[in-house]
Amino acid sequence: MANLFWKQKGKPTLNLISTPFSTEEEFEKLIFETKEILEDIFLLKRQIRGGKKAGIPDIIGIDKDGNVCIIEMKNKPIDASVIPQVLSYAFWAQSNPDSIKNLWLEAPEQPEDLEINWDNYNVRILIIGPSFHPSTLELINTITYQVDLIEVKRWVEKSNQFLLVNKLEADQPKQVRTTKGIETYDRSFYERYYNKESVKAFMKFVDDVEKIVKAKGWPLEKKFNRFCCVFKYGFFNAFMIHWSGIKSFDLRVKLPKSVAQKVQPAGNKMYKFDEKLQVVTYKIEPNKTNAKSFLRLFEKAYEYMTGEIK
Repeated sequence: MANLFWKQKGKPTLNLISTPFSTEEEFEKLIFETKEILEDIFLLKRQIRGGKKAGIPDIIGIDKDGNVCIIEMKNKPIDASVIPQVLSYAFWAQSNPDSIKNLWLEAPEQPEDLEINWDNYNVRILIIGPSFHPSTLELINTITYQVDLIEVKRWVEKSNQFLLVNKLEADQPKQVRTTKGIETYDRSFYERYYNKESVKAFMKFVDDVEKIVKAKGWPLEKKFNRFCCVFKYGFFNAFMIHWSGIKSFDLRVKLPKSVAQKVQPAGNKMYKFDEKLQVVTYKIEPNKTNAKSFLRLFEKAYEYMTGEIK
């Protein structure tokens, strides 16, 4: 059992003991309601019942790349016996696009910018638990689906909860996938779907943002996916450059609206604000909008990620 020491300036150090979830249902409920943990996934429903398939996937969702996500949760250390179980869910999801589509259509507040090819989508598996046996990581290398293993541990202090979220990586490189492999998202990929001149402007804007990140020394990871380029702070998205059309793209920054309104970049008006995700959006005029004009916004987003502002 792990201890968490919470040291605050001018206050006694708190010594907290890790607090497991009392039931699997409590664990599932927290993951489903804490959107930040699976920020890139739009969660459709808990406890999906799918026709004649055996078992019940805990949660199903759609990620930013249009992949159907099967999310299995265990409130105990997870060993390799979970693999056949999640594979059966994945096979069902792959074979029943109409069932998944119906869940999507029934879901409230569907993201407007999320596109799914119901005739040819990939399935992504996420397994979430307090810890994983090494055998689980070893078997992941043999699976052709994309699989994420996520550890979630909890500490409790009165009404406050502290969550440690850790995405595990297999020790050995995965074998080359022979069926429905993961796409490489780069300039050539975008040029297949978007205007080539716009792709050139998109990549330049991304490069300009990356220069700001490096100049500031921020430990942000740049990651391309099907619809955007994200700058991530650990598990979470700080800001992203997102395709909004064949020729257009925008900038989305994770910030409370009250903070974003105080650091409005000169010449760039806030386009919209997502209250649920706390994300502010700005339209980008290709080859004209200067990434440096958003410097203060980026600074505040980084402070928000690191907990310096609320």
